[in-house]
Amino acid sequence: MLQVPTRGAGHCLAFLLLAGPVCAQQASTADAPAIDPEQVVIIGTSPLPGQGISRDLLPYATQVIQRSRIDASKPLNLVDYLNRSVPGVQVNEITGNPYQGDLTYRGFRASPQLGAGQGLSVFLDGVRINEPFGDVVNFDLIPEFAVRSISLVPGANPAFGLNSLGGALAYTTYDGRSAPGVSAELAGGSFGRGKVSLSHGASSETGWHQYVAATGFTEDGWRDHSDSHLGQFLGKIGHDDGTTGWTLGFLLGRSTLIGNGLVPAYTFGEDGERVPDLYQNRREAIYTHPDETKNRLEQLAFNLQYALDAASSISALAYVRHTRRDTVNGDVAGDPVGDETAVFNTTGTRQTGYGGGLSYARGSGPHQWQVGATLDTADVEFRQSEQPAFFSDTRGTVAAPGSETETSAEVDGKATTFGLYATDTWTVAPRTWLTGTVRYNHSRVSNDLTSRDDDTGELEDHPHERFSYNSVNPALGIAHRIGDAMNSPTLFANVARNTRVPTVIELGCADPQEPCRLPAGLQSDPFLEQVKSTTVEAGLRWPLAPGMRFTLEAYRTDNREDILFQSVDTSSQLGYFANFPKTRHLGLDAQLTVTTGALDMSMGYSYLKATYEASGTLRQGERNVSVTPGARIAGLPSHTFKLSADWRVAPGWTVGADVLAVSDRGVVGNEDGLLEDPQSGETPEVQRVNIPGYAIFDLRASWKPAGDWEIYVALNNVFDRRYETFGALAGTVFTPAGEFNGAETDAVFVAPGTPRSFWAGLRYRF
Repeated sequence: MLQVPTRGAGHCLAFLLLAGPVCAQQASTADAPAIDPEQVVIIGTSPLPGQGISRDLLPYATQVIQRSRIDASKPLNLVDYLNRSVPGVQVNEITGNPYQGDLTYRGFRASPQLGAGQGLSVFLDGVRINEPFGDVVNFDLIPEFAVRSISLVPGANPAFGLNSLGGALAYTTYDGRSAPGVSAELAGGSFGRGKVSLSHGASSETGWHQYVAATGFTEDGWRDHSDSHLGQFLGKIGHDDGTTGWTLGFLLGRSTLIGNGLVPAYTFGEDGERVPDLYQNRREAIYTHPDETKNRLEQLAFNLQYALDAASSISALAYVRHTRRDTVNGDVAGDPVGDETAVFNTTGTRQTGYGGGLSYARGSGPHQWQVGATLDTADVEFRQSEQPAFFSDTRGTVAAPGSETETSAEVDGKATTFGLYATDTWTVAPRTWLTGTVRYNHSRVSNDLTSRDDDTGELEDHPHERFSYNSVNPALGIAHRIGDAMNSPTLFANVARNTRVPTVIELGCADPQEPCRLPAGLQSDPFLEQVKSTTVEAGLRWPLAPGMRFTLEAYRTDNREDILFQSVDTSSQLGYFANFPKTRHLGLDAQLTVTTGALDMSMGYSYLKATYEASGTLRQGERNVSVTPGARIAGLPSHTFKLSADWRVAPGWTVGADVLAVSDRGVVGNEDGLLEDPQSGETPEVQRVNIPGYAIFDLRASWKPAGDWEIYVALNNVFDRRYETFGALAGTVFTPAGEFNGAETDAVFVAPGTPRSFWAGLRYRF
């Protein structure tokens, strides 16, 4: 948590954006809840900074994680920390790469996987980093060493703009004032992993400040053919004279990541018995390779804040962001010809996004309100090509002799969104606060598509497409503290609505008669409706005692016209996008945090029931899956338990442990309990297939021989538990020994969890 002294008035920090710490102010007894008088947790309530609101006044349960908590956990990266420590968050290791985690919060995704149903908006210092082409999130391009705090705002909050269906995730970075001096970290461990990070910050009495940070990471990977590396650089310069503050930041990212995806664990014999396959026979096995993604990023962002007086301020943001993504995937050929049983699928994506925002915030009497406007636009260029190939002995694809690469799809697209929003927190009584928000969005998405005709084999241009979307999304909530005592609980309730507009890839791949291949084959397609999401939530915050806090929140989010990818062939990623009438995410999150003496502890439990709430037929893998209201959405566990504890056993010495326990979950393609489509007149046999639950135990220890130095070690998955985080029904064309036979056999493909691993490092701060 951000701890802000309340003795005396402070002025707003100029560059902390989106649900991060925004400012410290003198709080009146009428406006402030009864909490520790030495601490106030201040967060933002919109994408741009304002004066900030005490977290205990808001009608929903926010989570603010400071860097000190992250460092104490000794995670491999920030996604790893969120998975182990934050209630409601769960990560699927679909690719097997630590920087390509498929993150879900309350069942809504922020994923680097193109085609995933994205439902979380992600921000870095106020800049929305969901990529325009598919709303994907490239976690490998976030400058993690420079991250000061992470904030998570739940629900379909309209203030944070489009795509905030399940919540908004925000990263706030350091500047020269918040991170003065030198910080360095050198770490390494299992699977050839190594990381080096370095930063330097400085500020002067004249108001100038500057900050630079750089990180490099490399690994051989624990699965076959899975070496990866990345590098990040962040530079900031700014000035603050107490009234006007500005920061100019430059971000550079480079990565080459191998993510080998799902692997068959077992096939089904004639009598229904489960026959061990590649994964059961060898834990490190992969299905086919290569599966390489190269990401490149350049971003320039300018933040400005001007204090009009002690009660009001103006904030502004302007940015330009350019990303490049190139992929090479070796897949099974859809229509094998002779020895050409494989295919190289290559894609190139170029995206340039630019825009900004302006807001005015003011505290006047019982009201703390903010109004603002945002504009985001992006140009997208996408190219996909294919080349016939065959499989090597290691199931690697090798280009067929004399074959040529042929372009299969191209798209030039543009997306523009304009938004107006207003939010106000009103003290209607000494212990009661009402928060209302409304946002208007106008979006335009246009495409110029070219695809190869299946009959003639010729590239053909499609008519120019242009779609417009409008929405007005409100939210209203109330928080009420029971009693005046410091340990009095606060009850809260909130209802909010938000929308998600179809992206370029979804609008370009929406015709079941012309399914496309992901990363994407595109064609001129039918119109898709925007997703309309409504969240109803209620709960309590209870400071049980000094250093002890309990939070409980129950929620229900209904998505109407949800956009789902209906695959035709899981192994070759063929399918199309379509609207589904209604889905629902119902659950609760509970967390108890304790800081007392030498012990820091956090315990969290999450329950999630994600279901389809309409009848329909989904194309999942190689099956037509019929779902009815109440059918579970695959891949999401019902129960998750997290425990994290650190004990300062002696001066300079700390030991800690994590426990992550997850219940079983269904596999994609088995939502109706069937393994294959029933034949006409046949009574199908129901056979439920689940990925088993698991519990992972981690240990860590650190020693600070001097105030500026720290040595740490971490052992993850201590008991080397063999577990899986995702599963799907599909067909394998290889024998259990890995030899190609071309005879497709029904199999359960899984995403293997990481084995026992060791991680150690040295930190220095001066």
